[in-house]
Amino acid sequence: MIDNLKRLKTFTDERGSLISIEVGNEIPFIVKRLYYIFNTKNLPRGFHAHKNLEQMLICVSGSCDIKLDDGINSKVYKLNDPSKYLYINKPLWREIYNFSKDCCLIVLANELYDKNDYINSYEEYIQFLEENNEYKS
Repeated sequence: MIDNLKRLKTFTDERGSLISIEVGNEIPFIVKRLYYIFNTKNLPRGFHAHKNLEQMLICVSGSCDIKLDDGINSKVYKLNDPSKYLYINKPLWREIYNFSKDCCLIVLANELYDKNDYINSYEEYIQFLEENNEYKS
């Protein structure tokens, strides 16, 4: 079962809302990289998995759908609330789509960019899972 949706604590008063994200509390890893996706023209992205990377995905504005697939089960998450995030801590195939015009998706990662960590085809992903005893058919 893929259950990666988490909630951040939100502080709200008459001035608005504030969310604080701290390493060691909400983030279970040291952040080495942060990037964000915006202005997508609603074209799908992703279509890859990572061998080792941990990520925290937060849609701070607008909305998008993220499909996670573990080789057997898949689940689609609608990120449309900046107090919710997806935590990915194992190899999961991901597809990101249905971006709203105002979507801004922030991704925090525990490692710097490494092209060797990417698995860019679904067939390679299944093979990687089988070779690493993570595929349970």
